Amino acid sequence: MTNNKESRFQQWKNKIENREHRSVFIYHRILYVFERVIAGITLAIIILSLGYELFHIFTGNGLQVDLNDFLHYILTVVVGLEFVRMLIDTTPASVLEVLTVAITRHVILSQGSPIESLASIACIAGLFAVRHFLIRREELNEEMVDLE
Repeated sequence: MTNNKESRFQQWKNKIENREHRSVFIYHRILYVFERVIAGITLAIIILSLGYELFHIFTGNGLQVDLNDFLHYILTVVVGLEFVRMLIDTTPASVLEVLTVAITRHVILSQGSPIESLASIACIAGLFAVRHFLIRREELNEEMVDLE
């Protein structure tokens, strides 16, 4: 009789675990779909804004575009594309890449003091150190394989 109770208990326990596993799977699937939808909407907005900016650049008063403004637009699109990639592939390495690109954009476009530029470069060096020392090699290798 005790064996029968243990058997029922084990069946009940397995049934609960299967339900939990299914609900977790469904939850992860819904989040995956939402991440892709958000990434798609963000990508569409970035492409539309790039087209809008290029339209204004070329239809303006005879291509009197400052190089700084052009770099601002293009690098903003690059940061946006990296952000979309981060939304699709949420790994620590992709987050660090987005931060590196954003800080590099700031260094290139800022008209700040040399101390501010030095601090930005130190931040980039810190991000590379984090990537080198805190992210496992297997994760970086998996990411490189996924890119190919």
